[in-house]
Amino acid sequence: MSEHGLGAAEIRFAFLIEPPFCYRASDGAVTGCDVEVARHCLHTVGVETIVFLETEFAELLPGLANGRWDMTTGLFVTDERRRLADFSRPIWALPDGLLVHSDNPREIVGYRTFARSRELRLAAVKDQVQHGTARRPGVGQDQIRLFETYAEAASAVAAGTVDAYASVAMAHRGYLSLNPSLPLTVVEIPHSEKIGESGAFAFSKSKLELGRAVDKVLATYLGSADHRALIARFGFT
Repeated sequence: MSEHGLGAAEIRFAFLIEPPFCYRASDGAVTGCDVEVARHCLHTVGVETIVFLETEFAELLPGLANGRWDMTTGLFVTDERRRLADFSRPIWALPDGLLVHSDNPREIVGYRTFARSRELRLAAVKDQVQHGTARRPGVGQDQIRLFETYAEAASAVAAGTVDAYASVAMAHRGYLSLNPSLPLTVVEIPHSEKIGESGAFAFSKSKLELGRAVDKVLATYLGSADHRALIARFGFT
């Protein structure tokens, strides 16, 4: 057992393929900024084995609730999500971005472009916060196309069946770094439309001790020289 009071032999960590937060390296190993921060925290609190379980976004919180895993990659924290899971302190704060065709023929500059041009179609991943965010500036529900995974939504932009895909700008950049041949680019949502929001690790409500132990490590690790060096490897300033 570590000084942080947790001696769990094994923890199940759920993730989805969304670089730079979580992805598989060329050798198949799971890595990413969220993965490596979690790995540091869990090893520090005495966890001997981390089992990484790949899933889809819509399954992250249900999987915590029904016991398929104990902890997930970082998620934006909302009141609705707090009813389903416990959260650590924030591990990042990030702005939204739109994935668009590289020549951006519709001159898309933010969510309000869609509110002004009702013929435009916007992709979002089911249950991600960007679905609701896009609605606030006036994007019509009939303009939004929902997908199950990042790859499906990005493919729809490349194919021209939607005009943009709303997610975290950093996720779009991470995806394009691994897929540089795609004819896509990123438009960052201006702060006048939405400021960056905080995300945190999510924990099963039955794992209160785990959440508290990880949070105690984060309190001193976040912003340290070691933390800054780690996240710089994944493109964070």
